[in-house]
Amino acid sequence: MSGHSTYADWIAVDWGTSNCRAWAMRNDGTVIAEARSDKGMAQLAPTDFEPVLLDLIDNWLGSEPIEIIACGMVGSRQGWQEAPYQTVPCKPLADDLAVAPSNDPRVRMRIVPGLKQDNPADVMRGEETQIAGFLAEHSSFDGVLCLPGTHTKWVQISAGEIISFKTFMTGEIFDILATHSVLRHTVSEGWDQDAFLDAARDSLSKPELLAQRFFSLRASSLLDGAKPSESRSRLSGGLIGAELAASRPYWLGQNLAIIGERKLCDIYAAALSDQGVAPLIIDGSGITRAGLTAARQNQKELAS
Repeated sequence: MSGHSTYADWIAVDWGTSNCRAWAMRNDGTVIAEARSDKGMAQLAPTDFEPVLLDLIDNWLGSEPIEIIACGMVGSRQGWQEAPYQTVPCKPLADDLAVAPSNDPRVRMRIVPGLKQDNPADVMRGEETQIAGFLAEHSSFDGVLCLPGTHTKWVQISAGEIISFKTFMTGEIFDILATHSVLRHTVSEGWDQDAFLDAARDSLSKPELLAQRFFSLRASSLLDGAKPSESRSRLSGGLIGAELAASRPYWLGQNLAIIGERKLCDIYAAALSDQGVAPLIIDGSGITRAGLTAARQNQKELAS
């Protein structure tokens, strides 16, 4: 939190499972201050959210009520106020935002709903706002978005709507295997691009052999002295290759953009480029804020 008073026109908030980010905004879209907290949804009871937010943004508040637009797990069932899912196909931003109760008269909190898909069952919270931020700058985009992360999303976009999506637990599975399985003795920091691409090709070709290949990483470490950085790269390549095999209809022959943290985007882009795909890479650092700005503009247009 900044150490001096900064009165904002409105406040944008991205509140996830692990942390919270807030931006003091001007009406013209200028960011005048930023604050972060490590108090994510997983650490909070519903009654904890408002005190945490006020501690974060108090210096941005004046005497009059201020509009706050938030997205992410703050709108989950365990969050401040549940924001019911929209059902796809639909636009990424709902017309009706959830209103969160507040004990402080200076705060008017509204939350962007997540999205759900009935068949096959799937959900997202927060990514819909990133998608809205992307579409605010690429309004004519038709194709597929990949949002890599702990739970990677593949999202089909047409005529400004989300038609369908798939979620893969690739990032979470990698973390579990690298830190809690027998492979924790085999992998370490470092990167071997050739090993990654080789493993991605193998897994994309025969994903049914994934579990066997992973134990082989351990065996190669014991018998052949395989480097831990090579094993780590092969673990990542195997998982991403299996994901690409399962998501092939979403990227093969499609207009594709990857949105997120640049290092992770580059890893996905390398595996896709190896298959002859040339995705557009979008830095995700400001994309959520752009989506929250679009949500606020949408609300202003609906009210006029």
